[in-house]
Amino acid sequence: MPGGKILSSLTNVFSRSPREPERREGPVDPANIRALQEENEQLKRALEELSILNDLARAIGASLDSEDIIEKIVRRSVRAVDAAQAVITLVDRHSDDAMKTLVRAMRTSSAHERFHLNQNLLGWMHLHKRPLLTNDPRNDERFRGVKWEESIHSLICVPLMVKSELIGVLTVYNKKGESQFTEADQRLLGIIAAQSAQVVENARLYEEEKEYALVQEQIRLARQIQIDLLPKYPPQVPGYDIAGVSIPAQEVGGDYFDFMEVDKNKLVVCLGDVSGKGLPASLLMANLQATLRGQTLLDISAGECLTRSNRLLFRSTDPEKFATLFYGVLDAEEHRFCFSNAGHENPILLSDTDEPVRLAVGGLVLGVSGEFPFEEEMISLKRGDLLVIFSDGITEAGNEEDEQFGDQKLVDLVRKHRSESASGLIEKIVEAVREHTDKAQQMDDITIVVVRRTD
Repeated sequence: MPGGKILSSLTNVFSRSPREPERREGPVDPANIRALQEENEQLKRALEELSILNDLARAIGASLDSEDIIEKIVRRSVRAVDAAQAVITLVDRHSDDAMKTLVRAMRTSSAHERFHLNQNLLGWMHLHKRPLLTNDPRNDERFRGVKWEESIHSLICVPLMVKSELIGVLTVYNKKGESQFTEADQRLLGIIAAQSAQVVENARLYEEEKEYALVQEQIRLARQIQIDLLPKYPPQVPGYDIAGVSIPAQEVGGDYFDFMEVDKNKLVVCLGDVSGKGLPASLLMANLQATLRGQTLLDISAGECLTRSNRLLFRSTDPEKFATLFYGVLDAEEHRFCFSNAGHENPILLSDTDEPVRLAVGGLVLGVSGEFPFEEEMISLKRGDLLVIFSDGITEAGNEEDEQFGDQKLVDLVRKHRSESASGLIEKIVEAVREHTDKAQQMDDITIVVVRRTD
C-alpha cells in the first residue's frame, strides 16, 4: 500500500498514549507542566493524523477509479486541515498542459465543480516541486502582480510526486474561521500527497490501459469491416486484365475499391476515400458501398449513379462526413468506359501512342451537397490501353524529409512498367512508394486498381 512506510513510522513513534504529569511531592515546576502539555498535544495531533491517514489509505487503496480516488482525497484533505475547499490538478503529460479536476466547493457540500488553478501558482509548483503555504497571497512576494480571486484568502499547495516527476498538485483554500493555515497543516497535506500520488498514478495508468485496449479493439473491428468490404478476387473479364489492392495504414483509414458485375459484358470499377479514420470511417465506407451497389443494380449511367448516391449519402450522414469517389462502367463488348469523378484523384489513362490522360470529369465530393448533378464522360479503350486508379495515399506518401511521392513520379513509373500485368504493375508501384517513404510511417491507406485491355 502506498504510504505504508509512513504509516508504520508514525505508528512506531506515536504508539504510546498521552500521559499525565508524574506526581511529585513539593512545588511543581510550571515549565515541566507546559512541556508535558505540549508533548501531550503533539501526541494527540499525531494520533489524529494517523487516524486521517489510515482512513485515507482504506478509502483509496481498493479503488482503480481515478475520479473516485480524487474525490476521496479532496474530501479528506478539506477535513484534515479544516479548509473551505480543495482541488487536485493533474498534469496532462500528453499536451504539456494541466487537466483541472474535481474541486470540493464547500466542506458541508458533496457537490463538485471544475476549478481553474491559478496559472502562476501552477507554474511555481512545476518549477519548485515543493510545498507552498501563504496566508496572504495578495502580498506574497513570490506572486507579486498576480490577480487572485476575491474569495481566496489563504492556501496550501503540495506536489503529487511519482519518482521525481510532478503528476499533479493538491491545493486547499481558506482556513475555516479566523485562524490561519499552519506548518503542521502543510506537513499533514504533504503526507497525504505522498501517500496518494502513486495511487492516483496507478488509477490513471489503469484507465489509460483500458482506453488503449478499447481503441485497439475499434481498430481491429474497423480493419475487419474494411477487409470484408473489399473484393476477395479480381474479376474475370474477357479481353481485360484487372487487379486491385488496398494496403491499410497503421491507423485504419477510409480507402475503398470495388468491382460490381452489371451483366456478363458490363463491370463497374470504383475507388474512393471516405473521411475520417478508424471505426467511423469503416461504417461510412459500408454505407457508401451499400448505396453504390443499390444504384448499380438499376443499370444507370455513371453520372446518374453518382447523382443519386450523393443525394442518399447527404441525407443519411452527418454534414462533416463525405467521400471522394471515382466510378466507372466498363463495357467489355464495345470496349467503352463511362466514368464520373466525385472529387477523387484523377486516374491515369495511358495509351500506346498518346500522352497520359487524366480522368477528371465529374463534380464535388459526395455528401456535401444534396442536389448536385454529376457529369460523365465516355472514352474508348484500345488494345494495350492502361488505366490506373489510385488513392492519395500514393501521391501524398511522404519520407522522413516530408517529401511526397508526387503525381509525376507515379506517371513516370506507370510509363516505365506499362508492359507489366495489372497485378505486376501494382507491385511495382507499391514497391516504389515503400522505397520512397523508407522508415517513415505510412500515414494513409494505399489503394490501387489497374485495368488493362489485352486483346
